[in-house]
Amino acid sequence: MWWFYRKGPSGFAGASTAEEVTAGIDGRGLVAVITGASRGIGRETARVLALRGVRVVMAVRDVSAGVRAKEAVQAEIRGGAEVDVLELDLSSMASVRRFAAEFASLNLPLNILINNAGVMARDCTRSCDGLELHFATNHIGHFLLTNLLLENMKSACRDSGVQGRIVNVSSSGHIMTYTEGICFDKVHDPSG
Repeated sequence: MWWFYRKGPSGFAGASTAEEVTAGIDGRGLVAVITGASRGIGRETARVLALRGVRVVMAVRDVSAGVRAKEAVQAEIRGGAEVDVLELDLSSMASVRRFAAEFASLNLPLNILINNAGVMARDCTRSCDGLELHFATNHIGHFLLTNLLLENMKSACRDSGVQGRIVNVSSSGHIMTYTEGICFDKVHDPSG
């Protein structure tokens, strides 16, 4: 595991902490939306961005879990952190549209969008829109969300002169596919 500690061109390694990577960054005046922010990588991203002064909007499927995560972030950051929790179920395009409308009603600029939420290794089921659940949640929902928030992000960039960022978080789940590749003849077969 020596490679995990070897620093790259950025000066950071796989073992670098979020605090090390963001040291010296002043995020005051910036607003970030993070999907899947109630736990895991999303929660840690919300914590460190809030630590650096960014106003964070936690976009979560389970609002009660999101509120608990928000409270934990605020308790850790002395001087307070601006954190909002809004409901977002990426498997439902109606929920994505509601989230975008609710975010717009806050009249906040958008500087950072982190598409982090995802599901994996679930049974073959359909979303309420009839899409395969993994595809709906991990791809289509984020695609729609990004498109609905993009004009806000462009406007924030024009008004502030600060370039926005869209980050799409992924995993290495793609390596766990069938050895023979995608079984195109079974794409619509729930039995696999």
